Amino acid sequence: MARRKKVYEGKTKILYDGPEPGTLIQYFKDEGISSEAPVTSEAKGTEGKGVLNNRLSEFFMTGLNSIGVPTHFIKRLNMREQLVRMAEILPLEVVVRNFAAGELSTKLGIPEGTALPRPIVEYYYKDDRLSSPMVAEEHIVAFGWASQQDLDDVVALALRVNDFLSGVMMGVGVRLADFRIEVGRVWEGDYMRLIIADEISPDNCRLWDMRPVIDRGDGQPVAEPGPMADVYTELARRLGVLPTNVTHSPKPTLIN
Repeated sequence: MARRKKVYEGKTKILYDGPEPGTLIQYFKDEGISSEAPVTSEAKGTEGKGVLNNRLSEFFMTGLNSIGVPTHFIKRLNMREQLVRMAEILPLEVVVRNFAAGELSTKLGIPEGTALPRPIVEYYYKDDRLSSPMVAEEHIVAFGWASQQDLDDVVALALRVNDFLSGVMMGVGVRLADFRIEVGRVWEGDYMRLIIADEISPDNCRLWDMRPVIDRGDGQPVAEPGPMADVYTELARRLGVLPTNVTHSPKPTLIN
């Protein structure tokens, strides 16, 4: 059994030292939801969730890399682990909303499911003790969490991720209501750039199934969005990444 040094453990993942400088091994757990920000699918801890999230995040990160959106993903190592690039994570959760849902509906009185006139980008300060409060760009720049140029780049990245994910999801009958990403800094010599980090999975997306069909009485059946049953398995099945053997691999032995 491999012996590695644990770098960090969160609600849904564990990070270990990677085999080469500047790399980490990201291990996906079954329990937990990854964000305190008000974005979620109907996801809950479920048997084999970590295996499915590993495959789904690989699928989305690989797709983003292929269209020129830089991510920390390097390669999947096994059923629960992937090799990623080390990055300095901005202390922000970046939320992109396409449809009214959750707090946006309850606080502003907008009916859930209402299409927004354009994608809305929000920021939440990463601090579990404060339940990740929403912050404005002025707070971020004033407290030195990121520069204005950083935020301009973050918005550009987030909107490109949104275009990609929305298209992929729509192609398999799923509506992407909103999602959360994390962004990190990496250096290449003296040049710094921002990349997508963490994961992209049902843990940090709100997904609605467009396939249920209802009859509203006028003889014209229509697709009505609703929660996806067993969102992890169903999304993996539709995208063609469902592993044939979902098993629990043991955690590596830790060294201090």
